[in-house]
Amino acid sequence: MKNDLASELEFFVLIARHGNLSAAARALDITPPAATKRLSQMESRLGVRLLNRTTRRISLTTEGETYLAHATRILAQLREMEEAVSSSSSELRGPLRVNTTLGFGRTTIAPLVSEFAKLHPYVEIQVELTDRPVDLVDGGFDMAIRFGALPDQRLNARCLMTNRRFLCASPLYLAQYGTPTTLADLTHHRCILHRQNDDAYGIWRFMHEQHNEVMKVQGTLSSNDGDIVLGWALDGHGILIRSEWDLAKYLESGRLKVVLPEFNLPSADLFVYYAGRLNQTARARAFIDFLVECFRKDNFSTQAVSEVPRLFNSPLNQPRS
Repeated sequence: MKNDLASELEFFVLIARHGNLSAAARALDITPPAATKRLSQMESRLGVRLLNRTTRRISLTTEGETYLAHATRILAQLREMEEAVSSSSSELRGPLRVNTTLGFGRTTIAPLVSEFAKLHPYVEIQVELTDRPVDLVDGGFDMAIRFGALPDQRLNARCLMTNRRFLCASPLYLAQYGTPTTLADLTHHRCILHRQNDDAYGIWRFMHEQHNEVMKVQGTLSSNDGDIVLGWALDGHGILIRSEWDLAKYLESGRLKVVLPEFNLPSADLFVYYAGRLNQTARARAFIDFLVECFRKDNFSTQAVSEVPRLFNSPLNQPRS
């Protein structure tokens, strides 16, 4: 059982992380009044106010900022101490916080977490799904699993899967509007736009023969959800950019065709990234190694990769005259 000081430090870090007492109370499975009382007792004991509270938000006082900095450092040292003491044990124990994307997290990462939990039943795994990348340190995450370029080049990362991206459209759409043969043709087509994070809206970037080309495209349909935009493309509403991970089965069935395959798009490789190995726990290292092995063993990357080049030369992808 954790001592009172460690419990108090974790309580305050949770408040700072969530930004309100109610969320911290939910995380600890206590009532908001109990959380308020606990905070008041802390402030009374310390003789200072740690938070500025209004009806809508809270903010840290100067003393609260100091307390948070020390609390974060002390908790990290406590975890490091426990890790060092228990490293000789064959059983991994303790919390593991993982962040990943919404759809991929549900369909792929969650089942892998289930398998890891069977191997290590004493690891307390929390998976949080978000549409945007998170700050690992501020969010208290051990790692994040994300497609595409890393949000911060100062992070450490391991690539789990290579994953190219392509332009695609349904045969229904191409039969009605024709197949583009140049990038300039895209300006005359209906394009389905996937809004991702802070990417410039309607700007598609290509690489062809060592030259970068930027196209401004237009369309009447857009969404921040990848499954939604993929569904619209399957329904014949326009041209879409998607990764080979999403496309392989639809290219194989003929429900989608690749267009302008000679133009390369920024890849959407899958990474697991983490703040650093210095204070990384054995359970975090074990989970990362587990992910790497699963993707290698189950051929996640090659399942999609092997289909796409072959399908470029398929009759399904030949331009109409």
